[in-house]
Amino acid sequence: MTMLQNPPSHPIDHLVHSGAADAAALLIGDRVTTFADLDAGVGRLASWLLDQAGGPGERVASWGAKTRATCLMPLAAARAGLIHVPVNPLLKGPQVAHILADSGAALLVTNAPRAEMLGDDRPDACAVRDLKVAEEAIDSGGEGLPPSIAEPDDLAAILYTSGSTGRPKGVMLSHANLWLGAESVASYLKIAPGDRVLGVLPLSFDYGQNQLFSTWHAGAAVAPLDYLTPRDVVKAVARHRITTIAGVPPLWVQLVESDWPAETAALLERLTNSGGALTPSLIDAMRATFPNAAIYPMYGLTEAFRSTWLSPDLVAAHPTSMGRAIPHAEILVCRADGSVAGDDEPGELVHAGPLVAKGYWRDAARTAERFKPAPAASRYGGIAVWSGDTVRRDSEGLLTFVGRDDAMIKTAGNRVSPTEVEDAAVASGLIYEAVAFGIPDPRLGAAIILIVRGKGARDEEGLAAYLRQNLPNFMQPQAVEWRGELPRNPNGKLDRVAIAADWKVTA
Repeated sequence: MTMLQNPPSHPIDHLVHSGAADAAALLIGDRVTTFADLDAGVGRLASWLLDQAGGPGERVASWGAKTRATCLMPLAAARAGLIHVPVNPLLKGPQVAHILADSGAALLVTNAPRAEMLGDDRPDACAVRDLKVAEEAIDSGGEGLPPSIAEPDDLAAILYTSGSTGRPKGVMLSHANLWLGAESVASYLKIAPGDRVLGVLPLSFDYGQNQLFSTWHAGAAVAPLDYLTPRDVVKAVARHRITTIAGVPPLWVQLVESDWPAETAALLERLTNSGGALTPSLIDAMRATFPNAAIYPMYGLTEAFRSTWLSPDLVAAHPTSMGRAIPHAEILVCRADGSVAGDDEPGELVHAGPLVAKGYWRDAARTAERFKPAPAASRYGGIAVWSGDTVRRDSEGLLTFVGRDDAMIKTAGNRVSPTEVEDAAVASGLIYEAVAFGIPDPRLGAAIILIVRGKGARDEEGLAAYLRQNLPNFMQPQAVEWRGELPRNPNGKLDRVAIAADWKVTA
């Protein structure tokens, strides 16, 4: 495992000093923000935020598209001693109101239409300021705050999970969590100052926010993008001469289905994936579409940022593997009693080390369920994240995802991973995506339902025949339904709860 005892870290706002002063750091439209401009802008925005929020320690939320102000907010808040709460721009008023109330935000920086969307749901104690005013503060030319002297363990941000299984909960992240996450990703992706990273993921998503941090840690430039269609991504790659894209599987499906000029596709050198596993067929399509790009499959969870990565030179031989621990992470596969599982023995993925978050904001009960003492075998010790994900480790130390304990389908006396059924369906080559779940059945305990998004002409008989050939009887779906589109949550992942709920309503 790749780890470093007591790794050094710095306040997260010090990232603005990572690149050459005159080097490009942020690319938005025709505007190029250098690292010197970034430092000055962060200082001015920090001063303005501190004045608006009322004092250090307050929570300040940002809710908007990827503007210069929203990109600088996480560093400016940290420099001011404030705690940043990024809100996904796709969320609706009631969801945002919950985040503001739960975090106790003193300030929300957003635009007028979003402020109106909140209406009377906005907590009385939360002031609202317009993003345009924040932009003016960045350009004010006034004296900004100097780099912070925060301690590594000081709270820097609260990131709210998507809430697909209930109301969002806030994950508390320290300066060390954010700094070491940036350092880790920049190192194993080998990002260099000449790279240009396209930021397509929401900045409220830990994976999306790290697009900024890891890029700046490496002294490179990031081009944030709010896209409506895959064609927007193609144009942005050509315009900014992008070398790196971080994505989730649904985005990669869209991009490999798009029309890429050969010279544009050839610009890409690095494709990273998290938020769901890549299937072998999708990997093949990515290789064919982007012939010069190395593919980096990764696994993470907000409570510990990122846990594993698979080196590109192993992807062809191990396309379904999660890989090994990232730098600064210790990953253990444990039995229920906390002992370490043997090779190829399923166990719970446990993440220890300095990337582990500080728990859930003002929620001691749920914190105690997930954040527990590290296993006795841990070299780091302290508090670890017990993920609830079942994985296997092979004799080479490579991990493979099995499924989530709370998502396992218990059918005919067997525990079935939805992922295994879904992977088999996608491997048929007849569909793009699949979601499997269980429904109560008096005979089986649970019956398996499979919802798929197909390729071209629907081939129900072909898919059924493939599943019969490749899955045992107890893993066969009772029903397979085809859809033209599948709903997604605000982070772009398939919304499994909505898909299952829709089937139960229409069945």
